[in-house]
Amino acid sequence: MNIATLRKKTAHWWRKEIRPLLVIALVLFAIRSSLADWNDVPSGSMKPTILEGDRVYVNKLAYDLKVPFTTWHLAQWANPQRGDIAVFFSPYDEKRLVKRVIGVPGDTVELRNDVLVLNGQPVAYQALDQKLLRDVAASDLDSHVFAHEQLPGRPHSVAAYPAARALRDFGPVQVPAGQYFMMGDNRDDSFDSRYWGMVERNRIVGRATSVVISFNRQHYWLPRWDRFFTGL
Repeated sequence: MNIATLRKKTAHWWRKEIRPLLVIALVLFAIRSSLADWNDVPSGSMKPTILEGDRVYVNKLAYDLKVPFTTWHLAQWANPQRGDIAVFFSPYDEKRLVKRVIGVPGDTVELRNDVLVLNGQPVAYQALDQKLLRDVAASDLDSHVFAHEQLPGRPHSVAAYPAARALRDFGPVQVPAGQYFMMGDNRDDSFDSRYWGMVERNRIVGRATSVVISFNRQHYWLPRWDRFFTGL
């Protein structure tokens, strides 16, 4: 095969095979960057709402539209609300985290012996429906205390881990304009705004809305079928 023939075949291969694949890959990555994505959850900081082995769907259009592959805003139509499960880049180490929005701009947040105090008012807690714990590991059921937290705007499940060393008393602090106070639902086992401060609005990627798929890491990665495509 001479050089001219080789060049012709290479050009044909580029036009017909490689270039279309690169265009498709670029479009898919742009969609993941700006429109929708999913996020693996490796830790238990959001138990019992989100478990280790869950993959959650991230709606990146929940609050705004960004330039693909950047955090630059093209348009903004909403802001995170108290109780949303937000995906954001940590101000501590730039890792992408999944936590709950506890305080919005203007809120005063405090924690007293693991009881959330919001704007001077202690939040109420109720017993948690045991059906919500069906996928929680037996070891966690033995070591944790679960409750239903009546967070204004969005009640949700929370957990406490009495045996852990944790920051159970905090604040009060006021959330500045353009920033948000994030906490994990597993209060005694979450590295969150109590430790590294508020999250600026431009660090927030989107809102986690559902569990897409789930695998039980403690049982040979077997699928948790009942968690597939369930809302958060």
